[in-house]
Amino acid sequence: MLVAISNTPRDYAWGSPTLIADLEGREPTGAPEAEVWFGDHPGSPAEVHDGSDRTLDAWLPAEAAGHGVPAKLPYLLKLLAAGAPLSIQVHPSKDQAVEGFAREEAAGVPRDAGSRNYKDDNHKPEVIVALSDTFTALAGLRDIARTRALVAALGDAPAVTALRERLAADDASAALRSTIGWLLGDADAAEIAEIVDAAAAAAAHSDEFAAELALAGSLHSAYPADPGIVVALLMNLVELRRGEAIFVPAGVLHAYVAGLGVEIMAASDNVLRGGLTPKHIDVAELLSLVDFRPAEPPFLPPTVADGVEVFAPGIADFALGHLLPGAAAPLELRGVAIALGISGETVLTGAAGGTVTLTAGQAALITPDESPVSTDGGGEVFVAMPGA
Repeated sequence: MLVAISNTPRDYAWGSPTLIADLEGREPTGAPEAEVWFGDHPGSPAEVHDGSDRTLDAWLPAEAAGHGVPAKLPYLLKLLAAGAPLSIQVHPSKDQAVEGFAREEAAGVPRDAGSRNYKDDNHKPEVIVALSDTFTALAGLRDIARTRALVAALGDAPAVTALRERLAADDASAALRSTIGWLLGDADAAEIAEIVDAAAAAAAHSDEFAAELALAGSLHSAYPADPGIVVALLMNLVELRRGEAIFVPAGVLHAYVAGLGVEIMAASDNVLRGGLTPKHIDVAELLSLVDFRPAEPPFLPPTVADGVEVFAPGIADFALGHLLPGAAAPLELRGVAIALGISGETVLTGAAGGTVTLTAGQAALITPDESPVSTDGGGEVFVAMPGA
C-alpha cells in the first residue's frame, strides 16, 4: 500500500523562515522552520492519513503483521532548512552509543537533561543532498598542511602563536586533537576573541582562504567569540551544488551552515556538540568520539541508471533513491520506504497496484509489497529505504 503522511515544521532558532515554505509553494509563517521529520521517531512522528488518526510510531506496530513492515523504521527522513549555522557536532558509532547510553542510564542521568549525551543506543550516520542552488557545510578536518597555511595568514598575536604551536606536532591527528581540546576546554574568551579578530583582519587580503575567513566573520556575528569559530577554521568548507551530497559517518565533525537539503539518517538523536552553541559541550566525551585524521570532504556520488539515482553509503540503516523528472526505470525498494515530493506533481504506482500523487513537500509511506515503484515522471521525488 501507499499511504500519505505529513508533519509540521520544527521551529528551531537556526531554521529559515522561507526555504521550506518556498518549496511547498505557500506563504511563510514568519517563524523559523528548521526541519520537517518524515518517520516514526518519537520526537516528532509523522501523521498517517488513512483515516485512523494515528501517528507513524503507532501505525507501524499495528500494521506490521498485515503488510510486511517493521514495527520501527531504521532511518529518519527530513527536510532541513538552515537559515543560520547549526552547532558543530559529531555522532557516535553503534558500539560507542550502546556503551554511552548504558553508562548514563546506570548513572541515572534523566534522558531530557541538558547534560545528557546519549538519548538512545544507536549510531547516527547521515547523508544530506542539496536542494537549494548551493548548500554550505563544514565536514571533516582539513589537510593539516593547508590548515597551517591558513593559520600562518592570521599574523603573530599571542593566541594565534599558541594555536600555531599546537598545530605544529608531527602527528597530524594528535595535533588536531590537542588543538580542539585546548579551544573547547582550556582557551579563555580573550584568546578566542584574539584569534577571531585576526581571522577577520586576514579576510581582507587572503585569496586562498577568503571563503573560510569570511565564514569566520559571519559565525562571529551569530556566536560572538565562540570557540567553535576557531574549530570551524580547522574544518573542510563544503559548497554543495543542487543534487550533490555528503555522507557523514560516525566520528566526523560537521556543521550545516546555510541552505535547504533532504537528509536521511539512522534513527537516533545522539549528538555531541563541539561549538557554535549555547548548549552543553562535554569536551572529554567529544574528544573520545572524534576521528581526528585529516581527510577530504566526504562527498557521496550516486549510482545512476535510467533517470534514477541512489545515494547508498553502504550501511544497513538507509539508502536514498532520487527519481528525476522524466525518470523511466522503476525503483527497487529494500523494505518499507518513504517517498517525498520535491518539485512538480508526481504519480507513484506500486507493484501491488497502490498509487499516490505527490507535490512538493508531500510524502507517502510505501510498504514492501509495492516494490518496485514506478513514476509517471511528472516531478522530482526522493525515496528513503533501508540500505544494503
